[in-house]
Amino acid sequence: MAVYTEVSDDALRAFLADFDIGDLVAFRGIAEGVENSNYSLRTESGDFILTLYEKRVDPAELPWFLGLMEHLARRGLTCPLPVKGRDGAALRMLCGRHAAITTFLPGVWPRRVQQFHCAPLGAALAALHSAGADYAPTRANALGPSGWPPLLARCLADADAVEALQPGLAAELQTALGGIMAAWPEALPRGHIHADLFQDNVFFLDGHLSGLIDFYFAATDILAYDIAICLNAWCFEPDLSFNVTKARAMLRAYAETRPLSQAECDALPVLCQGAAIRFALTRLYDWINTPPGALVTRKDPLEYVRRLRFHLTARDAAAYGL
Repeated sequence: MAVYTEVSDDALRAFLADFDIGDLVAFRGIAEGVENSNYSLRTESGDFILTLYEKRVDPAELPWFLGLMEHLARRGLTCPLPVKGRDGAALRMLCGRHAAITTFLPGVWPRRVQQFHCAPLGAALAALHSAGADYAPTRANALGPSGWPPLLARCLADADAVEALQPGLAAELQTALGGIMAAWPEALPRGHIHADLFQDNVFFLDGHLSGLIDFYFAATDILAYDIAICLNAWCFEPDLSFNVTKARAMLRAYAETRPLSQAECDALPVLCQGAAIRFALTRLYDWINTPPGALVTRKDPLEYVRRLRFHLTARDAAAYGL
């Protein structure tokens, strides 16, 4: 469920009066995503997405996100373009929440990843990294390596719940995180990354990638770390076995637009370990702290613990098809 703030017809019409996109025709809540309230919006000008930013999003960072999306769209990346009001501002208030309208992207996200999805994803990710190279503002990655030890500590404050999920899990995560932090590469190329490019943030239409959405975890970080996030999200089968053919297709397509350095290739195992533990920890935290009856469906952290175990066995980039 991703509608936390209800919007009345009257409130929406008053909000739309600040835009030149015509009168309201229809709108409905979108029951996907977990961070913000999203509505499908149709006006006399066409289809749009209305997003109300909920409490987990820092309002001070919203201009950076919207600015990045506008920059990427202007550079030719197919992503939502913020719609500006008559005053030139895209961000405004609606029902006590910061809100923005973005353009609508056609397509659907793949419920089951097939090999043909992976090369277009790699190409799109490289295009994103290249297009963002001249976007000057930066944003620190709050969920990057510096955030993992305190996040694990917060999870272990309820050690009984962690051990109830799987005996020995606390020690396993502590050991893995220690090794990842010790080996983390700092001297790799950096830039703006999506940081959350899961299947539900990538649209396909008629077999072709039609757009990337949801940039609200984007940050300035190691570019190859973004690749590692995608390898975790797209290249494991439902039984959590790793599909090296999918990984090879993704990496080769990425490298056609932005070739990887040898240092980036060498760092893939630890980058993938880091990506796996990042999502294992955030899922674990939510698993422990989501109250009964909450609208958000908890995601199983053990799925990413099992991914982490695979990456810990990877000796070099050959494990990923390079």
